[in-house]
Amino acid sequence: MITVIASIHVKPGHISQFIDIFKSNVPAVLAEEGCIEYYPAVDVQTGLPPQELDEKVVTVIEKWENVDALQKHLGTPHMLAYRERVKEIVEKLTVKVLKEA
Repeated sequence: MITVIASIHVKPGHISQFIDIFKSNVPAVLAEEGCIEYYPAVDVQTGLPPQELDEKVVTVIEKWENVDALQKHLGTPHMLAYRERVKEIVEKLTVKVLKEA
């Protein structure tokens, strides 16, 4: 199993729009072969000293059976359509693909 942490930097004033678009795509992703978990998350103020908050970032937590499933996911028609819908409101995307140590 692999875990993907995607940090999506959204243009100011567009977080709600982005989350609506993202969530409309979640059922199709969860139906993909090899998808274990897939959801968006936003920062929560906790007061913990090392915490970094960024109200312009949506963090996507994904779990996949393997890298092949992740690769197939990236080329699906619903993901291509999603990227087209958000391209004008996303400033930057960073991704970490992790495995248990």
